[in-house]
Amino acid sequence: MVSGAIEAMRTQLEKLGNPSSLHTQGREVRKELELAREQLAKVIGCHASEIIFTGSGTEANNTAIKGLYWKNRALGRNLVVISAIEHHAILDPAHWLHDHDGAEVVSIGVTKSGVVDLDALKVLIDNRGDEIAVISVMHSNNETGVIQPIAQIVAMANVASIPVHSDCVQSFCKVPLSFAELGLTAMTLSAHKIGGPLGIGILVLKRGIDIPAILHGGGQERDIRSGTLNAPSIVGFAVAATSSIPVAEIAELREEFTSGVLAEIPDAFLNGDSAQEHLPGIVNITFPGTESDTLLLLLDSKGISASTGSACTAGVQRPSHVLLAMGHNDKSARSSLRFSLGATTTRDEIKKVIELLPSVIEQARTANLR
Repeated sequence: MVSGAIEAMRTQLEKLGNPSSLHTQGREVRKELELAREQLAKVIGCHASEIIFTGSGTEANNTAIKGLYWKNRALGRNLVVISAIEHHAILDPAHWLHDHDGAEVVSIGVTKSGVVDLDALKVLIDNRGDEIAVISVMHSNNETGVIQPIAQIVAMANVASIPVHSDCVQSFCKVPLSFAELGLTAMTLSAHKIGGPLGIGILVLKRGIDIPAILHGGGQERDIRSGTLNAPSIVGFAVAATSSIPVAEIAELREEFTSGVLAEIPDAFLNGDSAQEHLPGIVNITFPGTESDTLLLLLDSKGISASTGSACTAGVQRPSHVLLAMGHNDKSARSSLRFSLGATTTRDEIKKVIELLPSVIEQARTANLR
C-alpha cells in the first residue's frame, strides 16, 4: 500500500465520528470524507456527486449492471450485453439476472488480439438496440492487459440510447481515463489496484440517473448504497489516487521482460497482440507443453509469484475463459501464465525471472510428459 495512504488511514481511524452524524465529530469526519470525494472526482474526470462509495469493485459492478437492468426493464428492455472476456464480477451478476430475473444475456466475442468485436456489437445494436438494457465492457482486461475501445462502444450505444458501464478497475491511474470524456453512464473503480486499501470501491454513476438499490437502510450515497461510510478507507483511496505511479518505468520493464522471455523461450508467445494498446504492467504468455499449475508451483518455490488469471478464481481447475474467447483451446489456455509488474518491481527482479524461466519450463515440460 502507498505509505501516504497508510498514514492517512491511521490518522482517520483515530477519529470516532460517524460521517452521517450531525454532531461535531461527525461533521469533522464528513468534511474530510467529502474532500476526499472531491480529490477523487478530479482524478476520475467526473463530478463529485457522481461518486458512490461501495465496499469493493465487485459490489460496484453488481450495483451497476443489476440497477441499470432493473431500471430499463420497466421500459421493455430485457437484454444484457457483456463481452466474453469480462471479470467474473460482471459475468456472474449478468448470469444471475438470467437465471433469477428473466434477463437475456448476450456475450460479444473478441478478436485473437483480445479486442471486443465491434462489428458484431454494431450488428446487435442495429437489430436489437431497443431491447438492450445495458452494455458492460471492461476498459482493460485483467488477464491480458489489452485496452478496449470504450469510446467507440459508447458512441455506438448512444444511437439507441443504451447505457454503457465499464469495469475500469485495472486501468485507473495507469492509463489515461476520464469518465466524462468516455461518455459512460457508469464506471467501476477499486482502491487496492492502485496501492490503496482493500475493501473500498467506487461506482461512478452519471448525474440525473437513479437506479434501484441492492442495499437498503440509511439512504447514504444517493440512496443507492446504504451503510455507514468507511471514512478511513475513502481517505486512503484519495491519497493513493493522487499519488504518482511510475507508469513509464513499469511499461519499460514490461517490454524488457516480454522480449527477454520470448528470446529465452523461442516457442512461447504473447497473448494480446503487441500492436494493441496495453496496460503497462500485465504480461500474459503461453508456454507450450506445460501445465500452468506446475509452472506456478515451480516459480513459487524460487520466490517468484505469477498467476493463471484473476485472483478471484485462482485455485479453480479450469482454463481461462478470456484465453478461450481469444481462440485458445483448453490445452494451450492451461499452458499460460500472467505476470504482473508494479511500482515496486525492479530490473534485477525482471532479470532473475528471465534467467530462471528456461530451467523452470524444462522441468514443467518433463513433468507434463509423465
